[in-house]
Amino acid sequence: MKIQVNARNRAHHFEAAPAEKILHAGLSRAVGLPYECGSGTCGTCKARLLSGKIDDHWPDAPGRKYLKHADDFLMCQCSAHGDVTVEVAGYVQESDPGGCVPLAQQGRVRAATLLTHDVMELDVELETPLDFDAGQFVLVRMGDVPGARGWSMVNHERGARALQFVVKRKPGGALSEWLFTGAPEGAAVDVYGPLGSATFYPAVAKHILCIAGGSGIAGMMSILARAARERYFDTYRGDVFFGVRTMKDAFYLDRFAKLRDDCGEQLKVTVALSEEPASDEWRARYPQLAFDGGFVHEVAGKHMQGRLQDVRAYLAGPPPAVEASVRMLLMARVSTANIRYDKFS
Repeated sequence: MKIQVNARNRAHHFEAAPAEKILHAGLSRAVGLPYECGSGTCGTCKARLLSGKIDDHWPDAPGRKYLKHADDFLMCQCSAHGDVTVEVAGYVQESDPGGCVPLAQQGRVRAATLLTHDVMELDVELETPLDFDAGQFVLVRMGDVPGARGWSMVNHERGARALQFVVKRKPGGALSEWLFTGAPEGAAVDVYGPLGSATFYPAVAKHILCIAGGSGIAGMMSILARAARERYFDTYRGDVFFGVRTMKDAFYLDRFAKLRDDCGEQLKVTVALSEEPASDEWRARYPQLAFDGGFVHEVAGKHMQGRLQDVRAYLAGPPPAVEASVRMLLMARVSTANIRYDKFS
């Protein structure tokens, strides 16, 4: 099927396979269509149908609340039923030829490991290697659970044959409940990606600030893995703030301690506890790490006073935490160009 997307700058043309989502078809063919979550919640990929017919694979998608016209639809949830012409509100450019092109492929769960009572690390083995940049995510579909979830990779490597994710158990969440109550090893996984713009490249040549709450730390681990491998902290500072409620909710502290040992004084990691102070036992167990009380954006703002010049900030976690971190950084006069995050909801 032939797809024409009319943007403010010009029209773009590409082919789509039967039942292939219009967003996926465009991105996979290097057309930089607008999106953020890619999973039907944020509404960023909305478009207007000018001619032809589409099939809506999730009529109840939360992002539909942002549609104001009868012919508006979400490109991440709809496929073309024959040739179509659609319109988007902004500019659309061709993707960077050096970027990682998102593709659909399959994999299987290789391992599932509990990190806390309600957080799991999921290891997925892919059928074919995947190139992705540090900080990106993929859309994941598993089992008979409808809809796709956006999960950031914990690891980073080009040509990866396996992806590691952090999954938070959400009460009533169909996929997380299935994962936590079943036996996911060997389960088939559909993956589409990589996606996302909260990416780190050593050429950014700025100090790194990472602020993450809970499972949002996943993408930060990918960024830190690449930075450590490139010896980035030999030249630039890295400040990581990991927010959890209590110590029983904390994980990856051993990985943080090793990163701190490997990267030296230029990398600082602070665990922000919102509901209890850190005990002397935890402070003694992890002398490489700092602990402080308060919400993660508050702790980051306090520790980063006078240290936000020439910084690239990466944010992740629950939407309220990300929004609070954005406000804190803007008030400290960090430019929007240096605040990076992906909207999942």
